[in-house]
Amino acid sequence: MKIPALSFNSIDWAKVEPVRHPGETGYCDWRTFNNEDLRVRIIEYSPGYKADHWCDRGHVVYILEGEITIELKDGREFHFTPGMSYEVSDFGDAAHRSYTDKGAKSFIVD
Repeated sequence: MKIPALSFNSIDWAKVEPVRHPGETGYCDWRTFNNEDLRVRIIEYSPGYKADHWCDRGHVVYILEGEITIELKDGREFHFTPGMSYEVSDFGDAAHRSYTDKGAKSFIVD
């Protein structure tokens, strides 16, 4: 990830309209800021959410609320709770997807 040139910016996330994305089960609501190749998001995952796709994009993810599990296509799983983060590069490891039983909220830069 390379942060493109941009002026100082602030985001009032409460004013960013969420966009709902259905999962294989459940849904997640994305609040997104885009600037060229930089995407910054707050995502709220419903209880029972499971992603409907495998992802190869790199991310820096910080868990704000709830609990979330990241499943890698090779079978490994990693469990995260508030205050934890994970980082993965574009095509840097096995593709990944997320799921949560209880719901979660994360801050993501990619």
